[in-house]
Amino acid sequence: MNSHFYLLMLGVILISGPLVFCDVSSSLWGAYLPGDIVIGILSSVHSNFTQFNASNRPHIQCDSFNLISFVQSLAIIHTIETINNSSLLPGVRLGYLMCDPCAFASKALHCVEHMLAVNGSLPVLSDYSNFSSPVKAFLGERYSELSIPVAKMLSLYMIPQISCTSSAPILSDKLRYPSFFRVIPSDIYQTQALAKLMRHFSWNWVGVVTLDDDYGNAALENFLLAADKVKVCVEYKEVLPTIQGIEQNMKNVVNRIQSSSARVVLLILRAEVVEILFKEVINRNISRIWIASDAWSMAGSLMKMNDINKVGDILGFTFVTGEIPGFKDYLQNLKPSPGAWNDFISEYKQMIFNCIPGQNSENTTPSCNLNSQESNNDYLINSVDLTATFSQRVAVYAIAHAIKKVLKCNNTDCPEDTNFPLEKLVAILWKINFTLDNQTYSFNKDGDFDTGYDLIMWKNVSDRRVPSVVGKFLISKKDVDVYENNIPWTNNTVPLSRCSETCPPGTEKSVSDILCCYNCTFCNEGYFSNMTDQEKCEKCPNGYTSNPGSSACQQWNIWFLKWSDSYSIVVMIGTGIGILLLIFSFIFFILHRSNPTIKYTLIYSCIMKFGIFVTFGGVIMFLGKPCTEHCVTQQAMYSLGFTLCVSCILTKAFHTFLASVAYDPHTRHKLQKIDKPFAIIGFLTAVQGFICIFWFVFDRPGVQELKSNSLNLTMNLLCTQGSSMISFWVMHAYIALLALVCFLLAFKGKDGETEPIVFSMLIHLFAWFCFIPVFITQHELRPIIQISAIMVSNYGVIFCHFTPKWFIIMSEKLEHKNKNSLRVIRRRSTNTVSHSEVGFGSFRDSSRTLSDSEDVGISGRDNGLNIGSEDSIIITSTSSSEQITVAEDKMPDPDNVLNPDDSEDSIIISIKRSTLSNIQDNHIPCLVNGVNRDYSEESTSSSIINSEQFPTRDFEIPFWHQRQYIFSIRRRRTKSF
Repeated sequence: MNSHFYLLMLGVILISGPLVFCDVSSSLWGAYLPGDIVIGILSSVHSNFTQFNASNRPHIQCDSFNLISFVQSLAIIHTIETINNSSLLPGVRLGYLMCDPCAFASKALHCVEHMLAVNGSLPVLSDYSNFSSPVKAFLGERYSELSIPVAKMLSLYMIPQISCTSSAPILSDKLRYPSFFRVIPSDIYQTQALAKLMRHFSWNWVGVVTLDDDYGNAALENFLLAADKVKVCVEYKEVLPTIQGIEQNMKNVVNRIQSSSARVVLLILRAEVVEILFKEVINRNISRIWIASDAWSMAGSLMKMNDINKVGDILGFTFVTGEIPGFKDYLQNLKPSPGAWNDFISEYKQMIFNCIPGQNSENTTPSCNLNSQESNNDYLINSVDLTATFSQRVAVYAIAHAIKKVLKCNNTDCPEDTNFPLEKLVAILWKINFTLDNQTYSFNKDGDFDTGYDLIMWKNVSDRRVPSVVGKFLISKKDVDVYENNIPWTNNTVPLSRCSETCPPGTEKSVSDILCCYNCTFCNEGYFSNMTDQEKCEKCPNGYTSNPGSSACQQWNIWFLKWSDSYSIVVMIGTGIGILLLIFSFIFFILHRSNPTIKYTLIYSCIMKFGIFVTFGGVIMFLGKPCTEHCVTQQAMYSLGFTLCVSCILTKAFHTFLASVAYDPHTRHKLQKIDKPFAIIGFLTAVQGFICIFWFVFDRPGVQELKSNSLNLTMNLLCTQGSSMISFWVMHAYIALLALVCFLLAFKGKDGETEPIVFSMLIHLFAWFCFIPVFITQHELRPIIQISAIMVSNYGVIFCHFTPKWFIIMSEKLEHKNKNSLRVIRRRSTNTVSHSEVGFGSFRDSSRTLSDSEDVGISGRDNGLNIGSEDSIIITSTSSSEQITVAEDKMPDPDNVLNPDDSEDSIIISIKRSTLSNIQDNHIPCLVNGVNRDYSEESTSSSIINSEQFPTRDFEIPFWHQRQYIFSIRRRRTKSF
């Protein structure tokens, strides 16, 4: 194989001539190693050229020896030689042909043209499918600006090109660049990483400086898109030219940086341009946070600049790095391998050891013997980060594994022809999947690697900087993982670069015209923000709430009338007392059921007690955690129970009203026809029952959660009165109407028995009229308000209707006992008048005397109706000197006195002297006569029935018979229903 290649080269020399070969080998090729399969290397070892014009193109003079590009090319050469010394491609040697484009696209095309030339010229064909090139694959270029035109040219011949650093997104377009591959991600991901790095440190106000080339423009465009997605704003964008005027424009760029409020600056530049910028920055003593693109993030020359520590912190992304086995030793013993030449090694050593330039190959002066150990040192190792060249090793192995598949190599040989179709190698690269250092690699659908980036920071070490990995960007996660503890910030504080102050948790951004310039406003109640600079406050989930300006939500405190609450305890005590009073009243009435005070009203009183008892039960249903069933029950028990009680009171008021219309017998007779107590009570209660049924069917009460206005973070769990509350108000209006009718009937009656009705109904109406405004306006107090109104109404009925009867009955017992005691005393102190049931006695000390204007009261009883102290028989004398004695033992018994009239009347008995003188055998009516009452007509009229008489025969009328005496009976009715 080697002999054939040499013969081919010899033919080229013979055809082209010695002069042509000399020019090409000396001025175009920088390094060469023959092999069965030759790989072309494009590496801009020189990063600049002195001049360019029509007379000397494409032969241009290059300068600015670039150590990074030089070491990268050495990594490729070392890897090729390592493969040749391994069994990866048995029987096949890889060669290389290296050209330096000097970071100039035209020079790069010129290099490719000569590498593809056959017999000194590049054929022009209509079909390149059968084109056979001396170079089977290309590695490079470093810069995207050069890789793009080269990729266009190589795509014509379908020759694979693998770049280790060109990251322009346009190169992922496989319609335009079908044979281009790269072992790094696209700049789309790098710009995403840069934007998310800024977002991670909350740097949303930045500046950008870039070059006016394909790489710089594409990177800027993609960064702006990525920055917009993460809310990072660019204060300024400065673009520098690529060929002329960089230094002149650099001052304007630095002026803009100096005057800007942005503390973070992204530099999408080449290393040599960054060096010019940093020199100007150091001169002006400007300190910023600099973000490096992959083009200069590992530039060792910048790390060793004078006063580099003055520029500020430097962060950047670089491609995934790694160690190349044996590469460090290779650099320490740097020399071309046998059979190869490398002019760049010679130039490097001449530059380092200050040798005479122009030395070539092995023809060196004694002071610059390239093969001697004295011409090597650790300069490269100390100047360049060797881990940054790991991608070159991966790229060479990708080509080697593809060639292995094309040649169908086994452990002993590679049987296929090395002059294979070029497009076949491209097809294999699309599918290649190989393992290197226990890591699997493959190209994605865009011909890129998805390996991600390493985040590095330039740390201060004495008077220079060294790169240190402080994080990663994984494409699969699409986010930056920062090792915070490895970043030595000044004062251990992350610098700020913002248009506005950071909005703390609990606030949201109120954005102005510029997205990154805003004011901070507190979150509303029920919303929260738990991150800084949150765009909008988030609504708390169901069951949770928050105070204004909260950074987290809290679970609602649910309020209802718990059994353990103080108010609930008071209600239970009040209800218990009320029920005990009802039970006591029921037992008391049963024990005294024969007493006329309650004898005829016992049934109605028990019905009233039952209604009040049910109402008290409804009060208990207001306590505890409400549910729909409780809400329905509490309203039903109150409405029906209290309606039943008021209906009984209404029948009582109706009786008093009948008594008041006794003067009109015709009206009284008509009203008596509807005086059916049980029917009235049942009908009125049934109407309320129909109201409740309609309410519970068509507008059923339920449970509602209502935010509390008085308690923080509290939700009131309340019973509703229906969606419209119409039925609720109808129910209360019906009870109020019955109460009002009771009040009016009792007020019209004008009887002592009407006082309990009037006061109890006034208490009920007053309570509800006071509570209604509060009930309407204070939603969270509705259960408390309704309970309070019910309790007041219930106790109003108890104290107005039941308690007075207890007092009356007990008072009667006490009074009767006192009268019996008094009667015994009187019997002992009086004398009996003979010959008469009631006689007129003489004046004596032991007798009871009645002086002028003195009334003698005789207590009595009318079928159980009490005649109090005013119920008496009054004997009035017109003479102050005359007295009359009434025998105590003949006085009528109080229990034999019948009912008096409804109104207070006086029955006057006049005894005139003229009348008495004419009476011979007649009898004189006396006061021991009873009062007869016509109960069938319930008449208030009364008459004196003559049951005993004074005999006049054989009886001498005393001297005071000529005077007029008046016997008066005053009565007050105290009958209770």
